[in-house]
Parts: sequence; structure tokens; C-alpha cells
Amino acid sequence: MSKMDSPRQSRRNFLAAGAGVAASVLAKPALAGAGNPANQPPNVPEWTKALGEGVAVRPYGKPSKFEKDVVRRDVEWLTASRESSVSFTPLHELEGIITPNGLCFERHHGGIAEIDPADHRLMIHGMVERPLILTLEELKRYPRVNRIHFMECAANSGMEWRGAQLNGCQFTHGMIHCVQYTGVSLRTLLEEAGVKTNGKWLLVEGADAAAMDRSLPIEKALDDCIIAYKMNGEALYPEQGYPMRLVVPGWQGNLWVKWLRRIKVGDQPWHTREETSKYTDLLPNGKARRFTWSMDAKSVITNPSPQAPIKHGKGFTIVSGLAWSGNGKVKRVDVSLDGGRNWWPARIDGPVLDKALTRFYYEFDWNGEPLLLQSRVQDETGYVQPSKAELRKIRGVNSIYHNNGIQTWHVQANGEVENVEVA
Repeated sequence: MSKMDSPRQSRRNFLAAGAGVAASVLAKPALAGAGNPANQPPNVPEWTKALGEGVAVRPYGKPSKFEKDVVRRDVEWLTASRESSVSFTPLHELEGIITPNGLCFERHHGGIAEIDPADHRLMIHGMVERPLILTLEELKRYPRVNRIHFMECAANSGMEWRGAQLNGCQFTHGMIHCVQYTGVSLRTLLEEAGVKTNGKWLLVEGADAAAMDRSLPIEKALDDCIIAYKMNGEALYPEQGYPMRLVVPGWQGNLWVKWLRRIKVGDQPWHTREETSKYTDLLPNGKARRFTWSMDAKSVITNPSPQAPIKHGKGFTIVSGLAWSGNGKVKRVDVSLDGGRNWWPARIDGPVLDKALTRFYYEFDWNGEPLLLQSRVQDETGYVQPSKAELRKIRGVNSIYHNNGIQTWHVQANGEVENVEVA
């Protein structure tokens, strides 16, 4: 089957291809250096000959020691210090749509705040009838909501504005994660406080050393924002804002203030540092886009990619990737094997949720020729992910924010993959 055969043909031969893979594995001896032959068939492996550890030896479960390389990573030269920096989610190692808590990317402006929840308070004040001061335990007494959402830093893929830079989807696209948040609807608390009629904006502020703060319009606050204290069923991790953080579905991660301590209601935005000199998009004409909150539709092939090359050689190959949109649900994803000349519909698998990651696959028989892999998403509003050239034509190359251009991976004949751009 040619690398350009249609997905219908590929799916028709899916079972046959799977049988071929199994037969190939059975027919070949173990690769030299691939594990310990003494533990492989027909021998009885060592772990079958003795009892293992009992219960409670590992009171908090951790991944196998053989998965030690599946970790967040940083790029040391990217920032002046690690207290104001970022670490990246290993997207190429993950499947499904939920990011494990310990692998969610980090973005700090003043380091991780280690907060004793007994001393932490959430204040709601300003243009309200009844100012509130709440402990974590008091917050938990309000009706709870559970929502699955992605959170993406506005600078995700920011290094790629001027061309291919970082060789790995962990580094080009890894400032994103998707978890289930549990908490209280911000609308519930604002109604409890009684927002005055001239209250149109919120100042949300964190308790970290940077006192991170942003302006949030009241319409969004009353729509779908959450004050979360759980992620994937357990307490927020310290690097994710323990004991509470703001969740702003579909909007840039800088608004998702961690270690949330204060919400002030006012009649206009505060024009803080993080929405003037930072998190604004400088255009070619010297003007800057401001308050560009929403994260437009975007996708990336996570496997194969530079950190996840094709190791099996020719034959049945699975392309896996993620798509998302800050404006709703993913409608469809297409995959190209030749740098955008031809597109084939990908297979979406798993839940398709509002403002959440969506998993897609494309299966084909690879003939060993070089590939230029791309993915392109369309969301339910009809918006289609643009090429990088289309994006630069409008926005230029002065910004590091909101780069949702189509990513290209060059798969070489030996299966290795590199980050490239195509005209």
C-alpha cells in the first residue's frame, strides 16, 4: 500500500495489517541488546520466581522505574531563572486526553508557593454588596462542579514564530495539559457576594511571590469559570496552585491564576503588567493586540515526532495526535503525509468535549519513503487551523503568543523525525 493510499483502504486492511505485524514479530529473533534474553520466552522471567512487594509499601503510587524518562523537561537557556520559567508536558509519551497530575506543564513567575491551607484565605471585595473571606473548607461547602478542560499557555509554540527551532513536540507544543477540575462555579460566589450593577471587571490575584494578577471581564466570570481545589480527583499539586486556582476554560493560561487569594470587582480593567508589556501581540505595523484571551483551534501530531521516531520500519503505522479549541469542540481533524498537498480525515477516538483536548489517529502502511506529517483541525464554529505562512501574513513575527499554525514533522527513511517548515 502506498503512503498516499486513502484512509478507507488503510482501514479495510487493518486486520490484515495487524496479523502481519504479529507474524513479523513472531518470526524475528529478539533484537540484539533488547532486554535480557533470560527473562524472555521460552524462559521463566525472574519476577515470576519470587514474591513482590506487598500492599502499603508504596502508599502513594508512582510510575514504573522503567518509565523514568517520562517527565517534564525545561529548556535552561529559555529564561534567566527557573523561578520565572516553564517546564513542558511530554505529549509524545501520553495517550488519551487526560494529563497525569505529575506531568502537567509548569509556568511560574515567582517560583512555587508552598501554602498552608489553614492560613490561606480567598477574598472577594470591591464593587460587591457583601465582601467575602473564605477558607478552603468553607469553599468546599458550596455546590461542586466537575469539568474537563485544557489549559494552554499563550506562549505555547512561541519559539516557532520565526521558523523551526525546537526539536520535539514536548518543546514546541508542551505548554498544555488537560485535566478534570473539581471546584465551585465562580458565578456562585459572585452571586453570593452580590456584584453591583457597575461591576464589569474582576482583578484576580495570586499569593505567589510575583503576586500574579490579571483583569477578567465579568461576562466570562459568570459564564464558565471555576475556582478549583481538585485536579483529576486529588488536591491540586503545589506547582498547579494548591490550595486553589482559577480555571478559565478556553482562555490563555496566564489568566488561570494559581494560589488564588483575591478577587476584586471593578468597573474597568486594571491594565496590569501581564496584560500590557506582557501577553500582548505586537503586529507588523507597531500596534499591539490586547486582551487576546481565547486560544484558537490547534493540533499537533505527537507520535511520530522528533522524540518518538518510527522504530518498526516499513509497514502498518499509527499516527497519533491531539487537537483542541478554546472556542468549543473539535469537529474534525485531517492529516497530510506530504506537507499539505493532500489531506485525509483522521479518526477521532474518545470523548469530544467543550474546550478539552481531543485524541485523533490516522493509520496507514508506510512504504519507507520520507514523509512530511501535518495535522489540521476544524472546530465547531467552522474555524480551520491556519498554516504558519497564513498566520505570519496577518500577524508578522514580532510576537511569541498565540501561534496556532500547522506543525510539520519530517520523517526520514530511517524513521528519525525532525522539526521543519514547508513553503
